[in-house]
Amino acid sequence: MQATAYTYDPETRSGQVLLDDGTPVPFDGPAFDRGGLRLLRPGQRVRIETDGEGTALRITLVTLQTF
Repeated sequence: MQATAYTYDPETRSGQVLLDDGTPVPFDGPAFDRGGLRLLRPGQRVRIETDGEGTALRITLVTLQTF
């Protein structure tokens, strides 16, 4: 699934992405670490992997979207 980076805190390596419908979804440090990234800037397109649905949706991986 694709999303757009919305917020990112380099100290905790956590933040939020916006899904294409505008829904903000938080991610934690372990999800960020699994993607192998070192930095994330708001506005970057990212690829995310998730678990659960609806209000229980949880991001398990964040990495850059490549074409």
